[in-house]
Amino acid sequence: MKTVTFRRPAGQGKSRQVSAASEARLAELITESPLKRDRLIEYLHQIQDAEGCLPNALLSALAQAMRLSQVEVFEVASFYHHFDIVGDDDQRPPALTVRVCDSLSCELAGAAQLIERLPALLGREVRVQPVPCVGRCAQAPVAVVARHPVPHASVSGVCAHVQARDHECSLPDGRPAVFDRVEALPPPPPGRWPVLQSLINGAAQPAEVISQLESSALRGMGGAGFPAGRKWRIVSGFKGPRMLVVNADEGEPGTFKDRFWLECEAPRFLEGMLIAAWAVECEACVIYLRDEYPGVRALLEREIAALKAQPPAGWPLPRIELRRGAGAYVCGEESALIESIEGKRGMPRLRPPYVAEVGLHGRPTLAHNVETLAWVPVVLQQGAQWFAEQGRRGRKGLRSFSVSGRVREPGVKIAPAGISLNELVAEYCGGLADGHVLAAFLPGGASGGILPAALADEPLDFDTLQPHGAFIGSAAVIVLSQQDDLRRAAQNLMRFFRLESCGQCTPCRVGTAKAVMLMDAPSWDEPLLRELSQTMVDASICGLGQAAPNPVLSLFRYFPEVVR
Repeated sequence: MKTVTFRRPAGQGKSRQVSAASEARLAELITESPLKRDRLIEYLHQIQDAEGCLPNALLSALAQAMRLSQVEVFEVASFYHHFDIVGDDDQRPPALTVRVCDSLSCELAGAAQLIERLPALLGREVRVQPVPCVGRCAQAPVAVVARHPVPHASVSGVCAHVQARDHECSLPDGRPAVFDRVEALPPPPPGRWPVLQSLINGAAQPAEVISQLESSALRGMGGAGFPAGRKWRIVSGFKGPRMLVVNADEGEPGTFKDRFWLECEAPRFLEGMLIAAWAVECEACVIYLRDEYPGVRALLEREIAALKAQPPAGWPLPRIELRRGAGAYVCGEESALIESIEGKRGMPRLRPPYVAEVGLHGRPTLAHNVETLAWVPVVLQQGAQWFAEQGRRGRKGLRSFSVSGRVREPGVKIAPAGISLNELVAEYCGGLADGHVLAAFLPGGASGGILPAALADEPLDFDTLQPHGAFIGSAAVIVLSQQDDLRRAAQNLMRFFRLESCGQCTPCRVGTAKAVMLMDAPSWDEPLLRELSQTMVDASICGLGQAAPNPVLSLFRYFPEVVR
């Protein structure tokens, strides 16, 4: 008989072999048993937090423990910005990282100078990283030392924080001053979960609550603006068990309103979430919170623990999970968010089917952002008619505007739907900053387009700005003045989209990179950029690629002189 010589011992897999030491270390870091496939990103976070990186050896051990292929674990770990994979050479990143936001609001406030000067001053023991929006645009420029945000950051201020020993994030005492006009919110009735408790006690049936939401004209505040009541009715129409997913992964440059709702009104938000779960009969609620908000995560952990310890009487509390994002703007798209919750790369799904029918774990899923749910108990407390009457110019309701840029008092402003930019700045923001004259504004963050000052009297609401080539989205308003370079602003936004493209579809992956290259040229090739933009709009899978050309097209339409 001929002897066959194997290149590796019989029974040994093709992939990297796992050492006993790696197995032991993994067991120390992750004590949960059994390991669940949908919690892969949670396990990666636990390793990153403990090790300061993701060593290859521990990734291999994790794959073995979860009975996954190593490439499956690696592709998830490499997809998200906040994971640092370290190879066999064990060249680990410095123990301390300083992240400097380079999105538009922070760039206007001087972030580029911080990014340029800090590495030489902090030395090789500290890593300085330019990062996309960290959700603190009203305090631009912002640096984050480990987990500690440094608002209105200066070189000296960042260096002082680096020298300090405590780099953990803590919430401010009391309500942040930047959360303005909160008196527009009526105070909740006395007691714990008062609106939910009244519903449990029979004040209204689920169908009645859904009808009230429909009458109020409350719409999704995450960007798409889909009517909330209609969404509840659609999800209720599919056979259960049903799920509820909360999108707390706001990552649109200029957007920071959900963070303030969570910091200031967490009980109201949780009550709205539970009312939605009660009305739609959801068996589980999963809150997906962006990783840039560690202070909010600690707050929610406390609130959820208190809720579980003392649930509303007479109603079986649904399962509540708090999941942690890992730095991927595309996960703000609801199907990509669900993919991430399931422990995968956050890539948008092809539709149909829509997540209302086939969502988390294949079940009908109600997906909402934080602000939408926080309004639910307000609407039910005050009545649908009260909420609908709050708007201006025939628009309905209240909403939160994240305002940053060239205004005296940036921040989160609770204002009527249909308010104009001029009114918002004058009535809620103390006017324009000294020495600045309105030149342009972004009504909906990076993807909402750039409008000229001539349109500053147009109503800011859903369905009102599309004729002007823009949309309000999550109401991230960035105000630009005569001192700002609009061409450079558009370049900043396109670089953001290039960085955040998930890479799944060619029009977005290649289109954003090609657009950055064309926009870096001394003069823009308008016909080619228009053709490229149309291809991205028509053929991209999700809203990231479809909306990425909006800033470019806005400049061609309203500011042609700046791109020649």
